[in-house]
Amino acid sequence: MRIFEISRAQVSEHTALAPLAVPGACGAGGYLWISLTRDEFRASLAEVQQILQTLCLTQLVDLHVADLLNDQLPSHYDYTSQYDVLVFRRLANGQGNLGNGKGNGNETPPAAPPTPRTGPPVLRRVDTRPVGFAVFDRVLLSVHPEDGAVRDAFATRLLAAGSPDDRGAPALDVRATSARVPASPSDLMLRVINQIVDGYLDLRRELTKQLDHWQTELIDPRSRFTNWGALMEARQSLHHLDEICEDQRAAMQDWIDSLETLPVPQGEAERRERELIMIRSRDVLEHIERVVHHVHRLEQNAETAVQMHFSVQGHRANDIMRVLTVLTAVFLPLNLIAGIFGMNFEFIPLVHKADGFWIAMTSMLVIAVLLVLIFWRKRYLARTR
Repeated sequence: MRIFEISRAQVSEHTALAPLAVPGACGAGGYLWISLTRDEFRASLAEVQQILQTLCLTQLVDLHVADLLNDQLPSHYDYTSQYDVLVFRRLANGQGNLGNGKGNGNETPPAAPPTPRTGPPVLRRVDTRPVGFAVFDRVLLSVHPEDGAVRDAFATRLLAAGSPDDRGAPALDVRATSARVPASPSDLMLRVINQIVDGYLDLRRELTKQLDHWQTELIDPRSRFTNWGALMEARQSLHHLDEICEDQRAAMQDWIDSLETLPVPQGEAERRERELIMIRSRDVLEHIERVVHHVHRLEQNAETAVQMHFSVQGHRANDIMRVLTVLTAVFLPLNLIAGIFGMNFEFIPLVHKADGFWIAMTSMLVIAVLLVLIFWRKRYLARTR
């Protein structure tokens, strides 16, 4: 469990939830980021609900608690009148235990570990785990898989951006948090989601390299491509990734639609903050659409490479059959001549002559050479490149 108090350009990390449950513990101009793994959320649910009741005057409903604990839930968005819930699937770094809950409010016992993926290492990375966010006015509650890789990476950048320098001013790291600390729980959630999407963009490049290598092997007529199992795994992984990204896009679109239905803030600062949230939301959606577009293109490239491979193999078969046909056509008249002279007749021309054999052989050779020249001029013996 990691707890951060964020106030303007200051970021401080707390070690326990209990001191924050006292009214007034969190500054009026700041908010909390409570980040837990699923096991930690399940163990400290009562304490978290007490914090939410103190700071936000509300608690998570049972169905949303079950959604945050469910390790099989796809990306989706839901809301109440007091908070929003967004589940977003990120790339998994390892094989963890999967829950089999159905979203009924009960604890979900861990299931058996999934079968490890086969194929190249890049394909084994196309595995995801959901990250759940509950966005309140003054609290962001995030529930992560057991490794907490995204949380720890972003927390490091956040602390670096909000730590004061020697003169007491906040040391804003422009590369870390876009020149400022997140101004609200919604802004913080969108930045974490943007980091998740960046992982998909990195995976996109690795998949492109792997598929380009296979495409070169498939199109090369001299290669004997035998890695069909890995190619089928790649196509299935791309289809799986396409479904994941479509769910992510639908969830973000629902979030944007929900923001657009809210009443326009009265103050200038509030309107400015709302506009920044909308801009960041659309930016995250655009990144997701880029991933979706590239996944579609990779699927088409993989399918096209397979079709081109079989087309090349078909051309090779046609070349072989054409050569065999030409050879058969060359030897057909020779077989005819040999068959005629092999008949059991007493009187056959050239049979009783001393030079009859050489006359027949010369005639057969001339016919063969003439047919080869004819077929060569008609390009029946030319190799297709």
